[in-house]
This record gives sequence, C-alpha cells and structure tokens, in this order.
Amino acid sequence: MSVLVAFSVTPLGVGEGVGEIVAEAVKVVRESGLPNHTDAMFTVIEGDDWAQVMAVVQRAVEAVAARSPRVSTVIKADLRAGAVDAMTAKVESVERHLAAPPAN
Repeated sequence: MSVLVAFSVTPLGVGEGVGEIVAEAVKVVRESGLPNHTDAMFTVIEGDDWAQVMAVVQRAVEAVAARSPRVSTVIKADLRAGAVDAMTAKVESVERHLAAPPAN
C-alpha cells in the first residue's frame, strides 16, 4: 500500500520569519529516509503504511512545537492499495497527459 501525506507545519507566536523553525520539521522528514518532497506550501512524504508516515509527521510537528508556543498543522492523506512510488507516478501521469496531443 502507498500512503502519501501532504502536510504543512506552521509555528505561531514567533513572528513573521518562520523558515528556520519550519526547517526543523523538514529535517525530521529528510532524516526519516522515506521519499519526500518539499515545496513552498507543503511537504509530501510517502511510506508503506499509515503508522509509519504519521509517526514522521508527528515528530516533525513536535520539532516545531519545541520552538514555538503554538503550532498549526494541515494534513491531507491518500492511501492506495497496490500503488508503488505514488508520489512520482501521479506527477508523471499528469505530465504525460499534458504532453499528449489534444483529443478530438
């Protein structure tokens, strides 16, 4: 099974510059060894089961909470039996459709 989780962790009550604190969460994700991708809004992580992925998300939130009095977290999950490397495959599917000639 593929478990994809997109999440954001936002420290609150620490001022406008939060990049240094958010980096602590991303560091936890990268050190997990699971496939991941971070962009301007979310970090996506992929694993084989729910508990494995959510444990990393929890540690990332805890890393931010250690430096912030309040933490806001947004989580979106996609569980799919039989899928492998869904994080890459989903994007490749969209890119193939974009490259294909228009249907009549």
